[in-house]
Amino acid sequence: MNGDLVSILDGNTFVVSDGRGDIEGSPSEPTGLFSLDTRYLSRWVMTLDGQRLTRLSADDLQYYQTRFFLVPGFASHYADAKVSVIRQREIGGTLRERVTILNHDEKPLRCTLRLEAGADFADLFEIKDEALDKKGEYYARVEPDLLRLGYHREHFRRETLISSSEPVRLDEQGLSFELDIEAGGEWSTELLVETKAVGPGGRDLRMGVHAHGPGRGSLGEDLREWLAAAPSVTCECTALTMAYERSLADLAALRFSPLSLAGQALPAAGLPWFMTMFGRDSILTCLQTLGFTPQLSTTCLRILAALQGTRFDDFRDEDPGKILHEFRYGETAAFEDQPHTPYYGAADSTSLFVILLDEYERWSGDVALVRELEFEAREALRWIDEYADLMGNGYVWYERRNTRNGLENQCWKDSWDSISYHDGRLPGFPRATCELQGYAYDA
Repeated sequence: MNGDLVSILDGNTFVVSDGRGDIEGSPSEPTGLFSLDTRYLSRWVMTLDGQRLTRLSADDLQYYQTRFFLVPGFASHYADAKVSVIRQREIGGTLRERVTILNHDEKPLRCTLRLEAGADFADLFEIKDEALDKKGEYYARVEPDLLRLGYHREHFRRETLISSSEPVRLDEQGLSFELDIEAGGEWSTELLVETKAVGPGGRDLRMGVHAHGPGRGSLGEDLREWLAAAPSVTCECTALTMAYERSLADLAALRFSPLSLAGQALPAAGLPWFMTMFGRDSILTCLQTLGFTPQLSTTCLRILAALQGTRFDDFRDEDPGKILHEFRYGETAAFEDQPHTPYYGAADSTSLFVILLDEYERWSGDVALVRELEFEAREALRWIDEYADLMGNGYVWYERRNTRNGLENQCWKDSWDSISYHDGRLPGFPRATCELQGYAYDA
Protein backbone atom coordinates (compact mmCIF):
# COMPACT_ATOMS: atom_id res chain seq x y z
CA MET A 1 0.00 0.00 0.00
CA ASN A 2 1.00 3.65 -0.53
CA GLY A 3 3.17 4.87 2.34
CA ASP A 4 1.29 8.21 2.42
CA LEU A 5 -1.96 6.48 3.35
CA VAL A 6 -3.28 6.39 6.91
CA SER A 7 -5.27 3.42 8.18
CA ILE A 8 -7.12 2.48 11.36
CA LEU A 9 -8.95 -0.76 11.98
CA ASP A 10 -11.18 -2.80 14.23
CA GLY A 11 -11.14 -6.35 12.92
CA ASN A 12 -13.05 -6.56 9.64
CA THR A 13 -13.93 -2.83 9.78
CA PHE A 14 -11.21 -0.42 8.69
CA VAL A 15 -10.56 2.97 7.11
CA VAL A 16 -7.82 3.84 4.64
CA SER A 17 -7.47 7.54 3.77
CA ASP A 18 -4.88 10.01 2.51
CA GLY A 19 -2.76 12.09 4.87
CA ARG A 20 -5.50 14.72 5.24
CA GLY A 21 -8.10 12.17 6.28
CA ASP A 22 -9.84 12.44 2.92
CA ILE A 23 -11.11 9.45 0.96
CA GLU A 24 -11.23 9.48 -2.82
CA GLY A 25 -11.78 5.84 -3.68
CA SER A 26 -11.26 4.47 -7.14
CA PRO A 27 -12.22 1.16 -8.78
CA SER A 28 -8.64 -0.06 -8.32
CA GLU A 29 -7.41 1.42 -4.99
CA PRO A 30 -8.39 0.01 -1.55
CA THR A 31 -9.07 3.42 0.03
CA GLY A 32 -12.30 3.99 1.92
CA LEU A 33 -14.33 2.73 4.85
CA PHE A 34 -14.65 -1.06 4.65
CA SER A 35 -16.58 -3.65 6.59
CA LEU A 36 -17.49 -7.26 5.74
CA ASP A 37 -15.47 -7.03 2.49
CA THR A 38 -17.54 -4.07 1.24
CA ARG A 39 -16.58 -0.39 0.79
CA TYR A 40 -19.15 1.70 2.65
CA LEU A 41 -17.48 5.07 1.96
CA SER A 42 -15.67 5.71 -1.30
CA ARG A 43 -15.77 9.51 -0.97
CA TRP A 44 -15.23 11.54 2.19
CA VAL A 45 -13.64 14.89 1.26
CA MET A 46 -13.53 17.97 3.48
CA THR A 47 -13.40 21.57 2.24
CA LEU A 48 -13.52 24.93 4.01
CA ASP A 49 -15.13 27.64 1.90
CA GLY A 50 -14.65 25.35 -1.10
CA GLN A 51 -10.91 24.96 -0.47
CA ARG A 52 -9.17 21.65 0.22
CA LEU A 53 -7.09 21.50 3.37
CA THR A 54 -3.38 20.83 3.80
CA ARG A 55 -1.91 18.40 6.29
CA LEU A 56 0.47 19.66 8.93
CA SER A 57 0.78 16.36 10.78
CA ALA A 58 -1.04 13.19 11.76
CA ASP A 59 -0.90 11.41 15.10
CA ASP A 60 -0.99 7.61 15.16
CA LEU A 61 -2.77 7.37 18.53
CA GLN A 62 -3.78 3.68 18.51
CA TYR A 63 -4.57 1.10 15.87
CA TYR A 64 -8.22 2.21 16.06
CA GLN A 65 -7.68 5.96 16.43
CA THR A 66 -5.85 8.73 14.59
CA ARG A 67 -5.80 12.54 14.44
CA PHE A 68 -5.10 14.96 11.58
CA PHE A 69 -3.96 18.59 11.97
CA LEU A 70 -4.87 20.70 8.93
CA VAL A 71 -4.86 24.27 7.63
CA PRO A 72 -6.36 25.96 4.58
CA GLY A 73 -3.84 26.92 1.91
CA PHE A 74 -0.27 25.66 1.84
CA ALA A 75 1.62 24.01 4.69
CA SER A 76 4.11 26.90 4.66
CA HIS A 77 1.30 29.20 5.82
CA TYR A 78 0.79 27.42 9.13
CA ALA A 79 2.90 29.91 11.17
CA ASP A 80 0.41 32.72 10.63
CA ALA A 81 -2.68 30.59 9.88
CA LYS A 82 -5.90 32.32 10.93
CA VAL A 83 -7.78 28.99 10.93
CA SER A 84 -6.83 25.41 11.74
CA VAL A 85 -8.81 22.18 11.63
CA ILE A 86 -8.44 19.00 13.69
CA ARG A 87 -10.01 15.72 12.57
CA GLN A 88 -9.96 13.04 15.27
CA ARG A 89 -11.08 9.67 13.92
CA GLU A 90 -11.97 6.50 15.78
CA ILE A 91 -13.32 3.19 14.61
CA GLY A 92 -15.05 0.52 16.65
CA GLY A 93 -17.68 -1.18 14.55
CA THR A 94 -18.76 2.29 13.40
CA LEU A 95 -16.72 5.33 12.34
CA ARG A 96 -16.71 8.40 14.59
CA GLU A 97 -14.99 11.59 13.52
CA ARG A 98 -14.78 14.72 15.66
CA VAL A 99 -14.10 17.83 13.56
CA THR A 100 -12.85 20.92 15.39
CA ILE A 101 -12.30 24.32 13.75
CA LEU A 102 -10.21 26.88 15.64
CA ASN A 103 -10.36 30.59 14.84
CA HIS A 104 -6.97 32.11 15.70
CA ASP A 105 -7.92 35.52 14.35
CA GLU A 106 -8.88 38.61 16.37
CA LYS A 107 -12.16 38.92 14.50
CA PRO A 108 -15.13 36.57 14.04
CA LEU A 109 -14.99 33.90 11.35
CA ARG A 110 -17.84 33.09 9.02
CA CYS A 111 -17.23 30.01 6.89
CA THR A 112 -18.79 26.97 5.23
CA LEU A 113 -17.54 23.51 6.12
CA ARG A 114 -18.42 20.85 3.56
CA LEU A 115 -17.99 17.09 3.59
CA GLU A 116 -18.60 15.34 0.29
CA ALA A 117 -19.84 11.81 0.91
CA GLY A 118 -20.37 8.87 -1.43
CA ALA A 119 -20.43 5.09 -1.38
CA ASP A 120 -19.87 2.73 -4.31
CA PHE A 121 -20.32 -0.40 -2.11
CA ALA A 122 -17.55 -2.10 -4.06
CA ASP A 123 -16.63 -5.64 -3.11
CA LEU A 124 -12.95 -5.99 -2.19
CA PHE A 125 -12.51 -8.46 -5.03
CA GLU A 126 -13.98 -5.97 -7.50
CA ILE A 127 -11.32 -3.47 -6.41
CA LYS A 128 -8.52 -6.03 -6.42
CA ASP A 129 -9.44 -7.22 -9.92
CA GLU A 130 -10.28 -3.67 -11.15
CA ALA A 131 -13.68 -4.93 -12.27
CA LEU A 132 -16.31 -2.68 -10.68
CA ASP A 133 -19.41 -3.69 -12.63
CA LYS A 134 -22.33 -3.43 -10.23
CA LYS A 135 -25.51 -5.31 -11.09
CA GLY A 136 -27.69 -3.84 -8.32
CA GLU A 137 -29.23 -0.42 -7.68
CA TYR A 138 -27.95 2.53 -5.67
CA TYR A 139 -30.06 4.91 -3.63
CA ALA A 140 -29.46 8.04 -1.54
CA ARG A 141 -32.06 9.51 0.82
CA VAL A 142 -32.01 12.59 3.02
CA GLU A 143 -33.90 11.82 6.21
CA PRO A 144 -34.66 14.19 9.13
CA ASP A 145 -31.42 13.49 11.01
CA LEU A 146 -29.23 11.53 8.64
CA LEU A 147 -28.06 10.82 5.12
CA ARG A 148 -28.74 7.25 4.03
CA LEU A 149 -26.66 5.80 1.19
CA GLY A 150 -27.56 2.31 0.02
CA TYR A 151 -27.16 -0.47 -2.48
CA HIS A 152 -29.27 -3.55 -3.04
CA ARG A 153 -29.23 -6.52 -5.36
CA GLU A 154 -31.91 -9.09 -4.69
CA HIS A 155 -31.31 -10.29 -1.09
CA PHE A 156 -27.97 -8.45 -0.77
CA ARG A 157 -28.37 -4.99 0.81
CA ARG A 158 -25.80 -2.65 2.36
CA GLU A 159 -26.32 0.84 3.80
CA THR A 160 -24.22 3.76 5.08
CA LEU A 161 -25.86 6.11 7.60
CA ILE A 162 -24.23 9.51 8.19
CA SER A 163 -25.27 11.91 10.95
CA SER A 164 -23.93 14.87 12.93
CA SER A 165 -24.17 15.98 16.56
CA GLU A 166 -24.55 19.62 15.40
CA PRO A 167 -27.16 21.22 13.09
CA VAL A 168 -26.30 20.40 9.47
CA ARG A 169 -27.70 20.79 5.99
CA LEU A 170 -27.87 17.43 4.27
CA ASP A 171 -28.10 16.62 0.59
CA GLU A 172 -27.58 13.44 -1.40
CA GLN A 173 -23.91 14.27 -1.98
CA GLY A 174 -22.89 15.18 1.56
CA LEU A 175 -23.10 17.55 4.53
CA SER A 176 -22.70 21.34 4.87
CA PHE A 177 -22.27 23.52 7.97
CA GLU A 178 -22.72 27.32 7.93
CA LEU A 179 -20.56 28.51 10.81
CA ASP A 180 -19.98 31.68 12.80
CA ILE A 181 -17.03 31.34 15.15
CA GLU A 182 -16.10 34.16 17.51
CA ALA A 183 -12.59 35.60 17.68
CA GLY A 184 -10.26 33.14 19.38
CA GLY A 185 -13.09 30.62 19.58
CA GLU A 186 -13.69 27.15 18.29
CA TRP A 187 -16.50 24.95 16.96
CA SER A 188 -16.77 21.17 16.80
CA THR A 189 -19.12 18.41 15.77
CA GLU A 190 -19.06 14.65 15.98
CA LEU A 191 -19.83 12.81 12.77
CA LEU A 192 -21.10 9.26 12.97
CA VAL A 193 -20.86 6.90 9.99
CA GLU A 194 -22.68 3.62 10.58
CA THR A 195 -22.38 0.60 8.30
CA LYS A 196 -25.26 -1.82 7.97
CA ALA A 197 -25.41 -5.28 6.43
CA VAL A 198 -29.17 -5.47 6.14
CA GLY A 199 -30.82 -8.85 6.56
CA PRO A 200 -34.43 -10.02 6.77
CA GLY A 201 -36.73 -7.52 8.43
CA GLY A 202 -34.11 -4.77 8.19
CA ARG A 203 -31.97 -6.36 10.92
CA ASP A 204 -28.24 -5.69 10.87
CA LEU A 205 -26.58 -9.08 10.31
CA ARG A 206 -23.63 -8.10 12.53
CA MET A 207 -25.65 -7.06 15.58
CA GLY A 208 -23.67 -7.88 18.71
CA VAL A 209 -20.67 -9.20 16.76
CA HIS A 210 -17.50 -7.57 18.07
CA ALA A 211 -14.31 -8.87 19.59
CA HIS A 212 -14.72 -6.30 22.36
CA GLY A 213 -17.55 -4.81 24.37
CA PRO A 214 -20.09 -2.45 22.76
CA GLY A 215 -20.14 1.28 23.38
CA ARG A 216 -17.76 4.15 22.89
CA GLY A 217 -14.50 3.90 24.75
CA SER A 218 -14.66 0.12 24.92
CA LEU A 219 -11.76 -0.34 22.51
CA GLY A 220 -9.37 1.51 24.82
CA GLU A 221 -10.47 -0.55 27.81
CA ASP A 222 -10.39 -3.72 25.76
CA LEU A 223 -6.81 -3.03 24.65
CA ARG A 224 -5.72 -2.45 28.26
CA GLU A 225 -7.32 -5.73 29.32
CA TRP A 226 -5.74 -7.52 26.35
CA LEU A 227 -2.25 -6.29 27.27
CA ALA A 228 -2.79 -7.06 30.96
CA ALA A 229 -3.90 -10.65 30.22
CA ALA A 230 -0.75 -11.48 28.24
CA PRO A 231 2.55 -12.42 29.91
CA SER A 232 4.62 -9.39 30.84
CA VAL A 233 8.24 -8.76 29.85
CA THR A 234 10.61 -7.11 32.30
CA CYS A 235 14.17 -6.40 31.23
CA GLU A 236 16.76 -3.67 31.03
CA CYS A 237 16.27 -3.33 27.26
CA THR A 238 13.47 -0.77 26.89
CA ALA A 239 13.35 -1.27 23.12
CA LEU A 240 12.59 -4.97 23.57
CA THR A 241 9.77 -4.25 26.02
CA MET A 242 8.29 -1.65 23.69
CA ALA A 243 8.53 -3.99 20.69
CA TYR A 244 6.79 -6.75 22.65
CA GLU A 245 3.92 -4.49 23.75
CA ARG A 246 3.58 -3.06 20.24
CA SER A 247 3.42 -6.60 18.83
CA LEU A 248 0.60 -7.44 21.24
CA ALA A 249 -1.27 -4.28 20.21
CA ASP A 250 -0.78 -5.12 16.52
CA LEU A 251 -2.14 -8.59 17.18
CA ALA A 252 -5.14 -7.04 18.95
CA ALA A 253 -5.80 -4.94 15.83
CA LEU A 254 -6.02 -8.07 13.68
CA ARG A 255 -8.71 -9.73 15.80
CA PHE A 256 -11.71 -10.72 13.73
CA SER A 257 -14.99 -11.90 15.21
CA PRO A 258 -16.89 -14.39 12.99
CA LEU A 259 -20.63 -13.80 12.69
CA SER A 260 -21.35 -17.22 14.18
CA LEU A 261 -19.14 -16.67 17.27
CA ALA A 262 -20.14 -13.26 18.60
CA GLY A 263 -17.62 -11.70 20.97
CA GLN A 264 -14.88 -14.26 20.24
CA ALA A 265 -11.92 -13.50 18.03
CA LEU A 266 -9.32 -15.10 15.80
CA PRO A 267 -6.54 -13.39 13.83
CA ALA A 268 -7.35 -12.10 10.36
CA ALA A 269 -4.70 -12.34 7.66
CA GLY A 270 -3.94 -8.65 7.01
CA LEU A 271 -5.06 -5.23 5.76
CA PRO A 272 -6.47 -4.37 3.27
CA TRP A 273 -7.24 -7.46 1.19
CA PHE A 274 -7.34 -10.16 3.85
CA MET A 275 -9.19 -8.80 6.89
CA THR A 276 -11.14 -12.00 7.23
CA MET A 277 -10.75 -15.62 8.27
CA PHE A 278 -8.03 -17.60 6.46
CA GLY A 279 -7.38 -21.19 7.47
CA ARG A 280 -3.63 -21.28 6.94
CA ASP A 281 -2.84 -17.69 7.95
CA SER A 282 -5.03 -17.69 11.05
CA ILE A 283 -3.63 -21.06 12.18
CA LEU A 284 0.02 -20.07 11.73
CA THR A 285 -0.53 -16.83 13.67
CA CYS A 286 -2.17 -18.85 16.44
CA LEU A 287 0.74 -21.30 16.50
CA GLN A 288 3.23 -18.47 16.88
CA THR A 289 1.29 -16.80 19.70
CA LEU A 290 0.09 -19.80 21.73
CA GLY A 291 2.29 -18.91 24.67
CA PHE A 292 0.91 -15.36 24.81
CA THR A 293 -2.70 -15.28 23.58
CA PRO A 294 -4.08 -18.85 23.56
CA GLN A 295 -7.68 -17.57 23.47
CA LEU A 296 -7.21 -16.79 19.77
CA SER A 297 -6.53 -20.47 19.11
CA THR A 298 -9.70 -21.53 20.92
CA THR A 299 -11.87 -19.49 18.55
CA CYS A 300 -9.81 -20.43 15.50
CA LEU A 301 -10.11 -24.17 16.18
CA ARG A 302 -13.84 -24.01 16.89
CA ILE A 303 -14.80 -22.01 13.79
CA LEU A 304 -12.58 -24.03 11.44
CA ALA A 305 -14.03 -27.24 12.84
CA ALA A 306 -17.57 -25.91 12.36
CA LEU A 307 -16.83 -25.06 8.72
CA GLN A 308 -14.90 -28.24 7.91
CA GLY A 309 -15.73 -29.74 4.52
CA THR A 310 -18.47 -32.36 4.46
CA ARG A 311 -18.98 -33.12 0.75
CA PHE A 312 -17.39 -33.05 -2.69
CA ASP A 313 -17.89 -29.62 -4.29
CA ASP A 314 -15.75 -28.85 -7.33
CA PHE A 315 -16.67 -25.13 -7.34
CA ARG A 316 -15.29 -24.67 -3.83
CA ASP A 317 -12.60 -27.38 -4.11
CA GLU A 318 -14.22 -28.98 -1.07
CA ASP A 319 -13.68 -32.56 0.20
CA PRO A 320 -14.96 -34.28 3.35
CA GLY A 321 -12.64 -33.41 6.24
CA LYS A 322 -10.84 -30.57 4.44
CA ILE A 323 -10.30 -27.30 6.33
CA LEU A 324 -11.30 -24.08 4.62
CA HIS A 325 -8.87 -21.66 3.05
CA GLU A 326 -10.94 -18.46 3.01
CA PHE A 327 -14.32 -17.05 4.02
CA ARG A 328 -15.89 -13.89 2.57
CA TYR A 329 -19.00 -11.76 3.12
CA GLY A 330 -19.11 -9.47 0.08
CA GLU A 331 -21.37 -9.30 -2.95
CA THR A 332 -19.31 -11.56 -5.19
CA ALA A 333 -19.41 -14.30 -2.55
CA ALA A 334 -23.14 -13.80 -1.94
CA PHE A 335 -23.93 -14.49 -5.59
CA GLU A 336 -21.25 -17.18 -6.10
CA ASP A 337 -19.34 -15.16 -8.68
CA GLN A 338 -16.35 -16.14 -6.56
CA PRO A 339 -16.01 -19.34 -4.49
CA HIS A 340 -15.37 -17.71 -1.14
CA THR A 341 -18.37 -18.76 0.99
CA PRO A 342 -16.36 -20.74 2.12
CA TYR A 343 -13.56 -21.79 -0.22
CA TYR A 344 -11.37 -24.85 0.47
CA GLY A 345 -8.61 -24.31 -2.10
CA ALA A 346 -5.62 -24.96 0.17
CA ALA A 347 -3.70 -28.18 0.65
CA ASP A 348 -2.02 -27.09 3.88
CA SER A 349 -4.82 -25.84 6.17
CA THR A 350 -6.04 -29.33 7.04
CA SER A 351 -2.69 -30.58 8.34
CA LEU A 352 -2.11 -27.29 10.15
CA PHE A 353 -5.48 -27.62 11.90
CA VAL A 354 -4.38 -30.92 13.46
CA ILE A 355 -0.99 -29.46 14.42
CA LEU A 356 -2.62 -26.46 16.11
CA LEU A 357 -5.02 -28.68 18.06
CA ASP A 358 -2.10 -30.75 19.35
CA GLU A 359 0.06 -27.74 20.24
CA TYR A 360 -2.92 -25.99 21.84
CA GLU A 361 -3.31 -28.88 24.31
CA ARG A 362 0.40 -28.80 25.10
CA TRP A 363 0.38 -25.08 25.90
CA SER A 364 -3.06 -24.66 27.48
CA GLY A 365 -3.82 -28.05 29.04
CA ASP A 366 -7.37 -27.69 27.70
CA VAL A 367 -8.08 -31.38 27.16
CA ALA A 368 -11.84 -30.71 26.99
CA LEU A 369 -11.57 -28.79 23.71
CA VAL A 370 -9.43 -31.53 22.16
CA ARG A 371 -12.05 -34.13 23.09
CA GLU A 372 -14.77 -31.83 21.76
CA LEU A 373 -13.01 -31.65 18.39
CA GLU A 374 -11.82 -35.26 18.21
CA PHE A 375 -14.18 -36.13 15.34
CA GLU A 376 -13.05 -33.15 13.25
CA ALA A 377 -9.38 -34.00 13.92
CA ARG A 378 -9.89 -37.59 12.77
CA GLU A 379 -11.74 -36.38 9.67
CA ALA A 380 -8.82 -34.10 8.87
CA LEU A 381 -6.37 -36.99 9.17
CA ARG A 382 -8.64 -39.10 6.98
CA TRP A 383 -8.51 -36.36 4.32
CA ILE A 384 -4.70 -36.55 4.33
CA ASP A 385 -4.79 -40.32 3.84
CA GLU A 386 -7.71 -40.68 1.41
CA TYR A 387 -8.07 -37.47 -0.61
CA ALA A 388 -4.78 -35.54 -0.51
CA ASP A 389 -2.68 -38.28 -2.14
CA LEU A 390 -3.79 -37.66 -5.73
CA MET A 391 -0.96 -39.79 -7.19
CA GLY A 392 -1.19 -42.71 -4.78
CA ASN A 393 2.46 -42.49 -3.71
CA GLY A 394 2.12 -41.18 -0.14
CA TYR A 395 2.62 -37.48 -0.84
CA VAL A 396 0.15 -34.58 -0.48
CA TRP A 397 -0.65 -33.22 -3.94
CA TYR A 398 -2.96 -30.48 -5.20
CA GLU A 399 -4.78 -29.66 -8.41
CA ARG A 400 -7.76 -27.34 -8.51
CA ARG A 401 -11.11 -28.68 -9.66
CA ASN A 402 -12.56 -25.20 -10.11
CA THR A 403 -10.70 -24.31 -13.30
CA ARG A 404 -12.63 -21.05 -13.83
CA ASN A 405 -11.52 -19.03 -10.79
CA GLY A 406 -10.14 -21.42 -8.16
CA LEU A 407 -6.58 -21.07 -6.87
CA GLU A 408 -3.99 -22.70 -9.12
CA ASN A 409 -1.47 -23.01 -6.30
CA GLN A 410 -2.87 -24.30 -3.02
CA CYS A 411 0.24 -23.94 -0.90
CA TRP A 412 1.87 -21.10 1.04
CA LYS A 413 2.88 -19.25 -2.15
CA ASP A 414 -0.51 -19.31 -3.84
CA SER A 415 -0.14 -16.82 -6.72
CA TRP A 416 -0.50 -18.49 -10.11
CA ASP A 417 3.20 -18.25 -11.05
CA SER A 418 4.78 -18.70 -7.61
CA ILE A 419 5.89 -22.33 -8.08
CA SER A 420 8.45 -22.74 -10.85
CA TYR A 421 11.65 -24.49 -11.87
CA HIS A 422 14.95 -22.66 -11.50
CA ASP A 423 14.75 -21.47 -15.11
CA GLY A 424 11.25 -20.00 -14.68
CA ARG A 425 9.26 -22.83 -16.31
CA LEU A 426 6.01 -23.71 -14.56
CA PRO A 427 5.54 -27.38 -13.63
CA GLY A 428 2.43 -29.31 -14.51
CA PHE A 429 -0.31 -30.53 -12.19
CA PRO A 430 -0.80 -32.07 -9.74
CA ARG A 431 1.93 -30.47 -7.67
CA ALA A 432 3.50 -31.48 -4.34
CA THR A 433 5.53 -28.81 -2.53
CA CYS A 434 7.97 -29.61 0.26
CA GLU A 435 6.19 -27.77 3.08
CA LEU A 436 2.97 -29.71 2.45
CA GLN A 437 4.80 -32.94 3.22
CA GLY A 438 6.26 -31.53 6.42
CA TYR A 439 2.88 -30.36 7.66
CA ALA A 440 1.27 -33.70 6.85
CA TYR A 441 4.09 -35.64 8.56
CA ASP A 442 3.81 -33.48 11.67
CA ALA A 443 0.01 -33.87 11.74
